Amino acid sequence: MLKCVSNKKVYPSKEIAEEALIGAHTQFEYKVGSGPVAVYQCEDCGNFHLTSRPPMNQKLEQLINEGKIQRQKEANQWLNRIKKR
Repeated sequence: MLKCVSNKKVYPSKEIAEEALIGAHTQFEYKVGSGPVAVYQCEDCGNFHLTSRPPMNQKLEQLINEGKIQRQKEANQWLNRIKKR
């Protein structure tokens, strides 16, 4: 298992970190100005972490602007309702 001295969650590639970033936005409700918005390569471990510091990841921004994040959130909510039955 990958570890970092920062104790932050570690992602082995930028692509995997971006998927986790997008997944977080489809699963959780973040208030405006909070939550992760980008990924960066750590100077300590060389892996990738999520950050709430701008600028926003372009892929995430595009998905938000296209409404795809909101649609996926709604789909997840319906799936959770179905699973509870």
